[in-house]
Amino acid sequence: MSASGVLSFTQQGWEQVLAKVKRAVVYLDSACAESLHWGCGSTRLLEAVGGPDCHLREFEPDAVGGGAKQPKAVFVLSCLLKGRTVEILRDIICRSHFQYCVVVTAVSHAVHLTANHVPAAAAAEMEGQQPVFEQLEEKLCEWMGNMNYTAEVFHVPLLLASVAPHFALTPAFASLFPLLPQDVHLLNSTRPDKRKLGSLGDVDATALTPELLLQIRCLVSGLSSLCEHLGVREECFAVGSLSRVIAADLANYAPAKNRKKTAAGRASVVFMDRTLDLTGAVGHHGDNLVEKIISALPQLPGHTNDVMVNMIELTALQTEEENCNVVAPGCLAQSNDTTAKALWEALLNTKHKEAVMEVRRHLVEAASRENLPIKMSMGRVTPGQLMSYIQLFKNNLKALMNHCGLLQLGLATAQTLKHPQTAKWDNFLAFERLLLQSIGESTMSVVLNQLLPMIKPVTQRTNEDYSPEELLILLIYIYSVTGELTVDKDLGEAEEKVKKALAQVFCEESELSPLLQKITDWDSSINLTFHKSKIAVDKLFTSLRDIAGARSLMKQFKSVYVPGNHTHQASYKPLLKQVVEEIFHPERPDSIDIEHMSSGLTDLLKTGFSMFMKVSRPHPSDYPVLILFVVGGVTVSEVKMVKDLVASLKPGTQVIVLSTRLLKPFNIPELLFATDRLHPDLGF
Repeated sequence: MSASGVLSFTQQGWEQVLAKVKRAVVYLDSACAESLHWGCGSTRLLEAVGGPDCHLREFEPDAVGGGAKQPKAVFVLSCLLKGRTVEILRDIICRSHFQYCVVVTAVSHAVHLTANHVPAAAAAEMEGQQPVFEQLEEKLCEWMGNMNYTAEVFHVPLLLASVAPHFALTPAFASLFPLLPQDVHLLNSTRPDKRKLGSLGDVDATALTPELLLQIRCLVSGLSSLCEHLGVREECFAVGSLSRVIAADLANYAPAKNRKKTAAGRASVVFMDRTLDLTGAVGHHGDNLVEKIISALPQLPGHTNDVMVNMIELTALQTEEENCNVVAPGCLAQSNDTTAKALWEALLNTKHKEAVMEVRRHLVEAASRENLPIKMSMGRVTPGQLMSYIQLFKNNLKALMNHCGLLQLGLATAQTLKHPQTAKWDNFLAFERLLLQSIGESTMSVVLNQLLPMIKPVTQRTNEDYSPEELLILLIYIYSVTGELTVDKDLGEAEEKVKKALAQVFCEESELSPLLQKITDWDSSINLTFHKSKIAVDKLFTSLRDIAGARSLMKQFKSVYVPGNHTHQASYKPLLKQVVEEIFHPERPDSIDIEHMSSGLTDLLKTGFSMFMKVSRPHPSDYPVLILFVVGGVTVSEVKMVKDLVASLKPGTQVIVLSTRLLKPFNIPELLFATDRLHPDLGF
């Protein structure tokens, strides 16, 4: 199996779509657009469409329909073909002149049967038939106004956005986030007294809402297709409560039964809940340039994993802010540029200092190849130095086109190095190191009292001080790294002081950011009273207590904090690192916290016999392929750590890291305080 299995899986899926788009108007939703963006690029789609005009449109209620000279449409959708999605399809088609419609869905027909409440036994009898798709094909012809027109509906597993050969994301599931103890109370509110859940440990598929269960099934369908592409039969393992539900669903996914019987290879798929370790997600330990780029630069509209790179420096326009929207932004994904792609992968796999030197080296080599008048300079790489190299390409259209991808990455680096957020990165890191020492030497109440003077209203803050959003990140760091708390009078009093200070700061903000609006449930600080603000902050601290207790059900992975001694300072040990070390432990112990999910009767019999006979249960290190899926997001540093760790512990093992999204520190508060965790919007 090739090392670029995730990339070939994505590209193979898109080739099936591209075969259908010639001279068509193409509508994409944002998740599929993101998969295309990282997998093969919009240029590839435009080439396949052909013709002088650009016919790419976002799939949305107000999307422009097809004109009289546009008889063909292709819709590429990441979601179920049901409810609101079908209504938007109908409305677009009814206001168009289409005679040929193709609808591609990333969700398999088997999941459409589940969504339409077809019993499992009846669904099994329909193998090879696709009644849901066939019914929609009839509807498409009806909406086009002639039953003799052509309609096609089929499934292509466009699950992944391939960031690197060993690393991919699932844009359609960017909002999927593990449950917290407070979610157990919400689930219990609809359950009879005799069936109340005691804790997250009691959560199984039957306890979840129908929407969340269906979202998980959509994900499992895509992962099953990936395993089919890789030619492996998977053994599923889980660390955490939501991961356990997902792993069990994949292990027992009925449509994959025949595939598993004939698969030549074997793989371990280990799911892990992000909430078990939020320290690494909000921390600034990662010495990685890409992490700093995605934290500093604004998000690319409609995307969850890429950023906007300001390209105005390569034009004749003045660099005033109002001109920034005149020029289309650059980005990090360079799927069609071999040199830029090689640089991107180098940036993912090297430390910050080596990465900026690599950017400089690539720019110097490109300028030399184009015979541009470059002045060599050694020593420390500065943003000004990088900009001087980039501007050599400014008035040379041929050189610009030859190295467009490289210049985007170069500009992203220069803009990040001089961004105020990058200077603050080191402040965060210094404070986090101080916190690690304080946690070992003091109680939680003392640590919170140290934070108190840093909570300042907007009128007293300088650029060096922390904003309310940044304070939330520090609080999440503190509670996650500390773990289970001993609740006493001192802690209660310290928390109350911090709560009052934060509530007051929220009220005095000149403008509430989108995150603070979500937390306070208020659009403006003008009408936000202290009482309302304090209620919101109390809820916030309930979530922080939940974060602190996230590992309470773990037997082995109880802590991510390593106390200091006379030779070493206190430090943070990522849970991902602990999990990977446990998987490849030379003595292969049966890990209590890495649970194996049985797939049917055979596995259950093995487990039963193992009580009387020596029958070994599957172990995640048994197979040549390890797929590690972090539910809730992963950082670039964590992906590099996993890759390096597996290479050192068991060389020859192929590791693939998958996750729902690429994380930067500010994502975590957004995900934690989302109100739709139990009731995700599935588009219907």
